[in-house]
Parts: sequence; structure tokens; C-alpha cells
Amino acid sequence: MSTLLAVIGAGEMTIHALLAAEALRKAASNRGHTIAVEVRTGQGVLGALEPAQIQDAHAVLLVGSGILDADRFGALPHHSTSIEAVLADPAAVLDALVLAEPESAKPHRVKRAQAATPSIAEGPRHIVAITSCPTGIAHTFMAAEGLQHGAKTLGHIIRVETQGSVGARDGLTDDEIAAADIVIIAADRQVDLGRFAGKRVFQSATKPAISDGAGLIQRALAEATPLAEAEDGGPDEGRAEGPSPQAVAGAKAGRGGRTGPYKHLMTGVSFMLPFVVAGGLLIALAFALGGIYAYDDAHKGTLAYALFQVGAKGAFVLIVPVLAGYIAHSIADRPGIAPGMIGGMVAANLQAGFLGGILAGFIAGYGTAFLNRHIRLPRTLEGLKPVLILPLLGTLLTGLLMIYVVGGPTAGALAALTTWLKGMQGSSAILLGVLIGGMMAFDMGGPINKAAYAFSTGLIASQVYTPMAAAMVAGMTPPLGLALAAQVFASRFTAEERETRGAAAVLGLAFVTEGAIPFAARDPLRVIPALVAGSAVAGAISMAIGAELRVPHGGVFVLPIPNAVSHVGGYVAALAIGAGVTAVALRVLKRPV
Repeated sequence: MSTLLAVIGAGEMTIHALLAAEALRKAASNRGHTIAVEVRTGQGVLGALEPAQIQDAHAVLLVGSGILDADRFGALPHHSTSIEAVLADPAAVLDALVLAEPESAKPHRVKRAQAATPSIAEGPRHIVAITSCPTGIAHTFMAAEGLQHGAKTLGHIIRVETQGSVGARDGLTDDEIAAADIVIIAADRQVDLGRFAGKRVFQSATKPAISDGAGLIQRALAEATPLAEAEDGGPDEGRAEGPSPQAVAGAKAGRGGRTGPYKHLMTGVSFMLPFVVAGGLLIALAFALGGIYAYDDAHKGTLAYALFQVGAKGAFVLIVPVLAGYIAHSIADRPGIAPGMIGGMVAANLQAGFLGGILAGFIAGYGTAFLNRHIRLPRTLEGLKPVLILPLLGTLLTGLLMIYVVGGPTAGALAALTTWLKGMQGSSAILLGVLIGGMMAFDMGGPINKAAYAFSTGLIASQVYTPMAAAMVAGMTPPLGLALAAQVFASRFTAEERETRGAAAVLGLAFVTEGAIPFAARDPLRVIPALVAGSAVAGAISMAIGAELRVPHGGVFVLPIPNAVSHVGGYVAALAIGAGVTAVALRVLKRPV
């Protein structure tokens, strides 16, 4: 019998990689071997291998592509193959792996593995980090905890600044940054890097920090690249805030970060959310105090009328400009804000809504960044670029394109979408609910979840509230279903999982889908389908009964607010049924521990 290891690089084949891992486990069991499998996905590492496992292993199987971190195995015998080969014949792959270890090498494998295990003999490293996610609620703090735990395991010293929904906490000081060996940015939205010029920076999404904080730190120590110093562009008061384009490029050289349009969109969504929440709650309170006609002139002078004016004519008017402005800011830094916000306002005036705002943000951001790169001025005039030339030309470019090219077709598309959504009944509404629900549960706060959430939130600005209701009930279902299953079907869960069911239930009630991640990470092939099934049912019921939600967050704690949620009884029933479906599916799919 051999003790084997496998590392699978999923690449774009996450589901195939998970299936390959399960196939290897079964094949190893049938042949009397033991195997530990690490799956490296774009969203993090599942089943990360520990140094003790590497020390005791006979051989390692390297599967797929991407960063497999093979150096940690030293001279441990290994065999490389593809995911397709594992799925086709996992037993043959394991046989080839066992044969890869020569008998003469076996007495020395412990020594080799020990040599490959990271050592802190050089002394602990000083690390500073920032974690942030679009909503700033769960992933932000889970990533911080993952990094802190990982640093403690490796013997390093770390300070983490969390940039959550209420702003930065535990802010990094200049002295801490100066003393740091590396800077880790674990974020799903754009983070200002201006403070770290000259430091070694490594960027990553939050998921790797949550799943394998120690592994992420090891990668960062090996792969972090220096962040270029900002160019001297004139007087300080005339320079754009944040890093220069060269500095950003330097930081992006560190592999592992999610960059590009997704991150820019999520940055805009994260800044937009407080406006949607504040406006939606104020409108709901106005309706509670003055009825559904609280906005009518007959109610002038009343508190209900005032609340409606603040919510609808204040907060909601800013939703699209803020979305567009901070998408542009994420791309082009401070010079992009004015073109983005003005373009967003033009989109709103053209009735292009959040779709127009997204387009305006990208046009303003990439357009302003292009102008910034190609406009060359004398050194004495360089300070005019961020405060005069770029905002003016960027606004001109964005505004004219929105009016003459993009705005009209986008407004037509949004009007058609809005009419279709408002008129949905029967099977079409149920189908949309199934789709939104499944997406919310599939990766529990990852890109697919955020795509469904951003779509639903954006529709609030167009007075379409049913998708938001489906998204929130579907997002609450996974942690609640797991908590229920761990209580009722305790034999299917470990003692540690049963102990965390209470925390999962509280997170579910607060609409923090990430509370399901610890359960899913241990057994993704069985847990994720159960979560998707329950959330799809909850979303379908919510859409079928026509439940509307005016507030994009808060979970069950917004239900008592009058008019925040319609059809409250049916909505609660959708949540209960969805959680029940998840629990029953887990009972069927999971094996007794």
C-alpha cells in the first residue's frame, strides 16, 4: 500500500477537476492505497496539502494545468497527466504513479519531503494585507481570518486591513507598510495601491485567502513583484490620487488576482449598494407611513412625502451615476470619476438605466485611461491633466458616445427587458427564478453569484423588484439548509460541522451565502448540487408568487419593515421550502460519517 498525493490544476474545468479528484479517491481505495487530493481552482484551493502529508507521501500526481506549486515536493517521485486521462482511466493513472517511485528512492523520501517543506529558519516575514469584497460583508472578513491563520501556521507576522461595507478597519500605518516584506491584496474589487509604491505586491481574489491562507502567503512570497514608483507628474495637488498606470501594471504582474472588467464592475456595484439600500428603505418607510401614494402632492408637508423625496429623488437618482463613476474610477483612477458619473447621469436621463450606466462607466474608464497614456504635455503642464484635460476630454467622449451611439439602443433594450420582466407570469417567471436561484448558490459569493446579484440589484433602479427578491431568498437558502441538515441528519456531518451549524444559520438569516463555504469545501460534489437545488426552488417560488424586494440586503431582518418585501408570508414559505429541499438533498447525497 502506498501513500499518494495528487494536485489538480482546474483551469477552466472546475467541475471536471472535482470529478477527477473523486475518481482518484475511489481508484486509490480499490487498490489499497491512500491518497490526498488538492484541487486548485480560480476561486481558491480545496483540500490543501499539509507539510505533514508531503513528508509521509511516497509519490505525487500532477494533473492539469496552472500553478501546481510542484517545488514544494522537492525530489519526491511524480507523474504528470491530464484531467481527461484521469477521468478516462483513473486506475491506470494511479498505477503509473506508483511505478514512478523507484525502490532505491523510498528510504530517502522523508528527508526529501522535509527539505521541500517551507522553513522559517530565516526568521518570520513581515506581511501587510488588504481584504475587500464587493458587498464588504462576508468575504472581506473571512479572507482576513484566512490570511491571519495562514501566517500563524507559517510563523510569519501579518497585519490585515479590511475594507468592508463600513469603510476600512485596522488601517495600516506608514511604519507597518515600510517594514513589510510583501503586500498581499486579497480583493474582488479594485483597491487603491498608491500607498505601496516600491513594495513587493501580490494580488489575489478573496477565495484563495479563505480556502488556503497559508498557500496564498507562500505563493505571494515567491511571486510578488515590485510596485513601480509613481511618476513625477507635477505638483502633488495636481496629481491623480492612487497609483500610476505603471504602478498598477507592476502590481498586476503578481499572478492570482482577478482583474479586468469583472473587478471594475464589482467595484462600481460595491459603491452603488449603499445608495440602493438607503433609498429602498426610505421609500419603504414612506409607503408604510403614507400609503402607496406617499409621493403624491396631496401628501406634501408630511413625513412620508419627505422620506419619499429623499429616497426616490435623492438616493435612487444617484444609483446609475455612482455605478458608472466608480467603474470608471476603478479603470482610470481619479480622472475617470467625472466622465463616469456624468456619463451615468446621461444614461439615466436617456432611460438607459443600469445597463447604460455600466456601458458609460467602461467607456469613461477605458477612454480616459487611453487619453492619459497618449496625451503628452510639458513637465510644467503635466499637473493639468488629472484636473482639467482628462475630465474634460473624457466627459466629452463619454457623453457624445452615450447620446449619439450607445444610449438609444441601450434604452430600448432596457425597456424591452423591463416590460418582459414586469409581465412575466407562470413558467417564464419560474424559469427565471430557477436560474437566479441556482446562480446564487453555485459558487456562494463567487463570480456567478455576484453576476446574478448585480443583475438583480441593477434592476431596482428600473423599478423591477422581483429578481432581487428571488436573489436574496436564494442566497439565504444554502447556509440555512446546511444548518437544518446538520441538525436533523447529524450522521452525515462531522462533529466540527455540527458545531458550526448555528453560525451558518445566523449567516443565512443575514443573507450571507458565504456561510455555506466551509461545508461545501469539504465535500463539493455532494454539497453544491444540494445547495443549487434548494436555492433554485426558493427562487422559483419567489418569482411565482410575485414577491418584490426593494432593499438589496439585510436578509430576514428587513422583513418586518412595511413594504420592503411584498407577499411576506409566501416569501418566508419560499425560504423554508428551499432550505428543506437542500436538507433533504444533503441527506440523500451525503454518506454517513
